[in-house]
Amino acid sequence: MECVPIGIVHSPFETKEDAPRQGIFTDKPSRITIYEKYRDGLSGLCAGDKVFVLCWFDRAERDILKVKPHGHGDGKMRGVFSTRAPVRPNPISLTLVTITSVNDLVLTVKGLEALDNTPVLDIKPYYGDIDS
Repeated sequence: MECVPIGIVHSPFETKEDAPRQGIFTDKPSRITIYEKYRDGLSGLCAGDKVFVLCWFDRAERDILKVKPHGHGDGKMRGVFSTRAPVRPNPISLTLVTITSVNDLVLTVKGLEALDNTPVLDIKPYYGDIDS
């Protein structure tokens, strides 16, 4: 299996403590710089679009399989696959963001909880009729 980043996040969140639990809890803008070789993949993206951003949470722990979820459930330990905790065997994040601008290879987005310099794996459109 090979997975390569298509870009990198530039965000105001330097540490895990700086970042919100979920992207919905921030209005701070982040920028996603897409690498030149993926330029053509940006065609069709516009300000106002909602997209899913998949990142590789490279600073997350990968050997934890049970956690206490924040804000959901009964406070008991649960398996990571039943939570949105960043700790998991493959620390892939999925965040729904709104694009506020597209400027060449840079997407400015609202609602991303990723730390600064987090690798971006993919961007996928949100379709209200099939994603909600």
